[in-house]
Amino acid sequence: YGHSNQLRQARAMGDYLIVGVHTDEEIAKHKGPPVFTQEERYKMVQAIKWVDEIAPGAPYVTTLETLDKYNCDFCVHGDDITLTIDGKDTYEEVKTVGRYRECKRTQGVSTTDLVGRMLLMTKAHHSNIDEDLDYRKHTDNFGKGPKGHSPWTGVSQFLQTSQKIIQFASGKEPQPGDTIIYVAGAFDLFHIGHVDFLEKVHQLAEKPYIIAGLHFDQEVNRYKGKNYPIMNIHERTLSVLACRYVSEVVIGAPYAVTADLLDHFRVTLVCHGMTEVVPDKDGSDPYEEPKRRGIFQLVDSGSNLTTDLIVQRIIKNRLEFEARNQKKEAKELAVLEAMKRLEEEKH
Repeated sequence: YGHSNQLRQARAMGDYLIVGVHTDEEIAKHKGPPVFTQEERYKMVQAIKWVDEIAPGAPYVTTLETLDKYNCDFCVHGDDITLTIDGKDTYEEVKTVGRYRECKRTQGVSTTDLVGRMLLMTKAHHSNIDEDLDYRKHTDNFGKGPKGHSPWTGVSQFLQTSQKIIQFASGKEPQPGDTIIYVAGAFDLFHIGHVDFLEKVHQLAEKPYIIAGLHFDQEVNRYKGKNYPIMNIHERTLSVLACRYVSEVVIGAPYAVTADLLDHFRVTLVCHGMTEVVPDKDGSDPYEEPKRRGIFQLVDSGSNLTTDLIVQRIIKNRLEFEARNQKKEAKELAVLEAMKRLEEEKH
């Protein structure tokens, strides 16, 4: 949602927004291995409602040639400077000729911070228990945000405001003839699996109006366990609202899809993906009512990506990164020792 907010601000500065997305190779060279593949990232960016077009394989350094190629008047970036591997400002050329604009960074979120939360896969941040030694054992200094937050917490620093929700919301009411479709879930770390599912649901009707019900953090923690959700309810709300297929979000939707909810929103169809449906606290099926009304439908997104898999990718990257560093340190140590021996032999 930090990226979405940047794109929302950029779109407000002009009439047509083209978003350049780097290849895996470019990112690996300048920043380290990406979590999502370039194909996944192209699709994710295209699904954000303020994006008119994407430029796949955009160069890491933005040049005037790139702006002219896509007929752009100027380019926009957040107010955090980005540097190449050799320390050069990637926007230097376009800044010099006045074809650069800046937008505000979203407070309280960073990719590093999210990665930190994923590496803290313990249940403690969703309960009121004191941090014990076992909890500290699972921590990782990656959990420290850029402002040096406590490494013992995987809790978000993001503060929600009504203004931010208004900026992200479509504000469109359902129109006569719209098919009102209800979907519910955690929608944690909003990703390509969610996008594929929502796109498939969107294709079910000629005039779809999709309402996404988001469960509160404690509810998600009940049925998903571990340290889920990684993103709190406020962050998940913005992430889902940024998707072009979603018209409205119910913040803190009940786990069971009740008759009241269906009647209140005049729901025509209720959809669920191919993931397991965990029973409600009392053991009942949360989709009992829509099934009774004959308006329940399972939708296969065709994607096997889950929040769990993303966390696994993060951990794999992290372990590879540590192994690479250890190898590098061992190599440097061996060189130093060899030099030391040579010096000793000379004397």
